[in-house]
Amino acid sequence: MRRVYLDVCCLNRPFDAQDQDRVRLEAEAVLLILKHCEAGEWQWIGSVVVHHEVDVIPNQDRRNRLKEILKRTSACVALSNPMVERGEALQGMGLKAYDALHVACAEHAQADVLLTTDDRLCRVATRNAHRLKVRVENPLTWLQEELEQ
Repeated sequence: MRRVYLDVCCLNRPFDAQDQDRVRLEAEAVLLILKHCEAGEWQWIGSVVVHHEVDVIPNQDRRNRLKEILKRTSACVALSNPMVERGEALQGMGLKAYDALHVACAEHAQADVLLTTDDRLCRVATRNAHRLKVRVENPLTWLQEELEQ
């Protein structure tokens, strides 16, 4: 069973303005991934980092909608000192603080993939793939690959 970790950018995508083709396609991919998780085909891994990032979203309606969606995660990774230390090391590779913690949590949970719509995170992760213990991918790209297999 695939173990997928979705960051907050990814979870937000279905609620973003859908006037660009890319945004609409990524939103549909996220919704399909969540559908596969709800069907028990894949396991959705969350974390306290995701919950914290959602908690600080200024738009109350969006925040509440995301909190409802987060209730469907299969597992929630709690932060530990080793994960914080790993996050700090990942920041040294060029990742932003939240992104580094997401990667550390996904690695700790032994996720098969961390899904994000953040192009910068994808670029930095690709550049440092040999130093990461989790694949970082755009949800649309990853879903297309999974469905082709």
